[in-house]
Amino acid sequence: MHVDIDWQHIDTVLLDMDGTLLDLAFDNYFWLHLVPETLSQQRGIPLADAHALIRQKYHAVQHTLNWYCLDYWSNELGLDICAMTREMGPRATLRDDTGPFLSALKEAGKRRILLTNAHPYNLAVKLEHTGLERWLDLLLSTHTFGYPKEDKRLWEAVQEQTRFDPARTLFIDDSEPILDAAKQFGIRYCLGVINPDSGQPDKIWHRHPATSDYRELLQALS
Repeated sequence: MHVDIDWQHIDTVLLDMDGTLLDLAFDNYFWLHLVPETLSQQRGIPLADAHALIRQKYHAVQHTLNWYCLDYWSNELGLDICAMTREMGPRATLRDDTGPFLSALKEAGKRRILLTNAHPYNLAVKLEHTGLERWLDLLLSTHTFGYPKEDKRLWEAVQEQTRFDPARTLFIDDSEPILDAAKQFGIRYCLGVINPDSGQPDKIWHRHPATSDYRELLQALS
């Protein structure tokens, strides 16, 4: 789907973090490999059983705030998820196009707001190792509002706090259901990410335009 953004009619850019500004390889390794392996070792069960158990638990809370909550998963799995996150922190990396894009947004006078479903502890660890905050004007974790981005109430709360105009806002995320929720709320420009994980095949988008490199947007921005 063609990316057509009228930058003259955009004041605010809302940005997801994992898979959008940071390489999703960190999270995919952590949740799909490290957590099952650790659970298998701790409980003395086959790795395949650990994977099956965790898939079932993930599916049960998908698109809810618990899906993103480190405290929830620590209690649910009996693992110190925060300690594991801290240990893996150095693996968190920026996308190559993140810095140039966010810098260009600043030069163009656009307000840059991070809106992530990541748990505040997860966010803090990733900021420590990537320095992402230096390119942003405001950082918001949905956990402070009590709803994930999939929930309309989150968008209402964020709009009340930041006073963004949905008709003059661009939102970028690597999840199509989340972009659906943003579009339904009234955000005019919604953009997906074709390559959220540098180690995985490109995503196929069905309902939203998407890009593989934010630098492709810079010429129109300037």
